[in-house]
Amino acid sequence: MARGLPSAASLARFCQKLNRLKPLEESAMETSLRRCLSTLDLTLLGVGGMVGSGLYVLTGTVAKTMAGPAVLLSFGIAAVASLLAALCYAEFGARVPRTGSAYLFTYVSMGELWAFLIGWNVLLEYLIGGAAVARAWSGYLDSIFGHSIRNFTQAHVGVWQVPLLGHYPDFLAAGILLLASAFVSCGARVSSWLNHTFSIISLLVILFIIILGFTLAQPDNWSAREGGFAPFGFSGVMAGTASCFFAFVGFDVIAASSEEAQNPRRAVPVAIAIALSLAASAYILVSTVLTLMVPWYSLEPDSALADAFYRRGYRWAGFIVATGSICAMNTVLLSNLFSLPRIVYAMAVDGLFFQVFSQVHPRTQVPVIGILVFGTLMALLALLLDLEALVQFLSIGTLLAYTFVAASIIVLRFQKASPPSSPGLASPGPLSKEHSSFSDHLQLVGTEQVSVPEPGQLRPALRRYLGFLSGCSPGAAVSWALGILVVSAIALACVLIFGNSALHLPQWGYILLLVLSSAMFLLSLLVLGAHQQQHRQDMFQIPMVPLTPALSILLNICLMLKLSYLTWVRFCIWLLIGLAVYFGYGIRHSKQSQQEAPGPTATRYVVFPSGSLEETVQAVQPPSQAPALVPAPTE
Repeated sequence: MARGLPSAASLARFCQKLNRLKPLEESAMETSLRRCLSTLDLTLLGVGGMVGSGLYVLTGTVAKTMAGPAVLLSFGIAAVASLLAALCYAEFGARVPRTGSAYLFTYVSMGELWAFLIGWNVLLEYLIGGAAVARAWSGYLDSIFGHSIRNFTQAHVGVWQVPLLGHYPDFLAAGILLLASAFVSCGARVSSWLNHTFSIISLLVILFIIILGFTLAQPDNWSAREGGFAPFGFSGVMAGTASCFFAFVGFDVIAASSEEAQNPRRAVPVAIAIALSLAASAYILVSTVLTLMVPWYSLEPDSALADAFYRRGYRWAGFIVATGSICAMNTVLLSNLFSLPRIVYAMAVDGLFFQVFSQVHPRTQVPVIGILVFGTLMALLALLLDLEALVQFLSIGTLLAYTFVAASIIVLRFQKASPPSSPGLASPGPLSKEHSSFSDHLQLVGTEQVSVPEPGQLRPALRRYLGFLSGCSPGAAVSWALGILVVSAIALACVLIFGNSALHLPQWGYILLLVLSSAMFLLSLLVLGAHQQQHRQDMFQIPMVPLTPALSILLNICLMLKLSYLTWVRFCIWLLIGLAVYFGYGIRHSKQSQQEAPGPTATRYVVFPSGSLEETVQAVQPPSQAPALVPAPTE
């Protein structure tokens, strides 16, 4: 690896001193990440990933162009929707402590193709999210110096008038991304230490903003004379909510880092809950303060908070806010650059992405090549693209990932559990395979005793009333019900979003479609609820399944439909590129495909993407010996 990247060796030596790492054994150098993150580390990683993006990137843009003072409602609704998704991530993160986040969760429940597409879209979200934050970071730093950096660049480079591109190349934004990439490549401990420092400063500045901002509040800024509280109406609030979803992607960072957590079963759910609560409170309070200090229509999108204090005559406060915002956005950059290469690493380990990204540096134990390559790509986006164009494209991939994770929870809950272990079963030995990829290492289902009826079968108490469902094979009714649930959620969302506007339906037609789609949605929920679920007492599980993930699916689809058609066009183009990568490379190098070679087999009980709970792997014993069952270890 060092020969391909000349600077990596010197950087690794520097990081070794900072991390106080001991040389690793050769056998573990290139296949595993280091478990070194505590609950506090994960919490601050999540807080840093959310707070900076929501406060300093989206608040001014959404308030000025989409929602007005009602931006606080946009953040509140986005927080509720994110809570539903966060519960799904918390259960998966505790149950599957592997790097990969939404990609992994989709892989184990829906299969390889869907998982690749989710990973591909999350990759784009991190790329654009990091570039947007870097542009905002540059804008805030520029505001401290009276926009002299912008004026200098425009005077010597010129002004661009090209759609989607910035008015000038932002060399400062590109430079900070390259510098952050260098620090993240130093290892998880260095990233965590930097994140702690910046997060504490950011939280102190947010407290300062709230206290001083309320003392400068002018309620007239919400009056009808200034446009009112919701000048764009409910539609504007929902459009703002769709964009504000980007503010909450920080909890996904926690799930993506679960493989490096010291105690993921406890740390991941606790860190997600605390981080989301703190971030949501900060968003709502700060957006309230901002729109009370100055009229919403006069906000400066690139540096709204600092500019608001400047205009109220508190230049010294604006300087503090700008400094705090820079620290906060540093944590977001670190979080993006920390998580993105790990998702790419997960895909590469499974053979779905180029193998060079599956390499882990022997000393820092991080995917250095992925960090440097995607850090450079992120820097190019920040150098060239406009901030508002980036913000409009932020949420669609995240919403799609949330939707698939919620559906994956339903799939997982109604899957058949593994059979009980017995003393007669062979112990792991030459018949079992060493797992190193997600397709190998999906230890989702424990070996505990499962009472009759098994998950996916109709509850005994309801068989006399729903006997027609008993004739279905185990899991078939659940699969059909989940499919109808998703289709009816799409139909219901279309009626709610477009029924009175784009579709121009008469009142009776609107009500009829609303009743039919709602009835199908509720009926599919009742069918799912009539079947037995898995219940585990040794780890966190979402309450009220299938209702909670179903509401998450419905709300996510509604928010996706509120995004602009240009966002959907760009999303479809990116999706087509991803399909070309998958069918051109991934499907031929997939670990799953390589494991399906015919021959004598041994069985390990895991959750396999096809929906079966057992994976067959080629036995290494002589053909004359009978294969033995090897239960997968309980988490």
